[in-house]
Amino acid sequence: MEEENQDSYRTIIKPSEEILFKEKKSKFFGYAFPISEEEEVKPLIEALRKKHHTANHVCYAWQLGVEEPHYRANDDGEPNNSAGMPIYGQIQSFGVTNILVAVTRIFGGTKLGVGGLISAYKTGAQMALDASHIVEKTLQQRFVLKFDYEQMDKVMRTLKQHQIEILTQTMELSCTFIISVRKQEAEQTLALFTSMHPPVEIKKKD
Repeated sequence: MEEENQDSYRTIIKPSEEILFKEKKSKFFGYAFPISEEEEVKPLIEALRKKHHTANHVCYAWQLGVEEPHYRANDDGEPNNSAGMPIYGQIQSFGVTNILVAVTRIFGGTKLGVGGLISAYKTGAQMALDASHIVEKTLQQRFVLKFDYEQMDKVMRTLKQHQIEILTQTMELSCTFIISVRKQEAEQTLALFTSMHPPVEIKKKD
């Protein structure tokens, strides 16, 4: 990956359309959802169980994070590594993160065998991701700025000049802004405000 793209990543911003893949009368419904934390996974999976109440298995995989990604894969009763990991393999193949991909299976009466299951879950995940709108995003760093009201013009001019996004602002005698910049511009932004006269108090916000 090129140096300037190290703070960018691929994800989806809205759930995919439902896709249907059939194999030997078994039906596989595939879905992709954007997620920002692990707690979002369970309600989404439960909703799929309710939607497909005759489904035998709701298998899934998710990945969160960019610099230190972590993931889980769940076979939901299918043979070990025959469902969750093939789904996760497609997440890796498409190079996406902050995502949950689920494939719901309704058994059609014919056993597929482990090889057939791996292929079917992989295809279901691939079709769900193909049906998703994948976008490129950049990692952001947020800062808290604190300064006296007299410095407002200077601060606003600097923010506008460098096209820095203001997330929230409190303007009284003492002003507090929360701003967001591309992560690779964090050090440069720190320097912009600490070098002002008088310097603006700036600190990273988690």
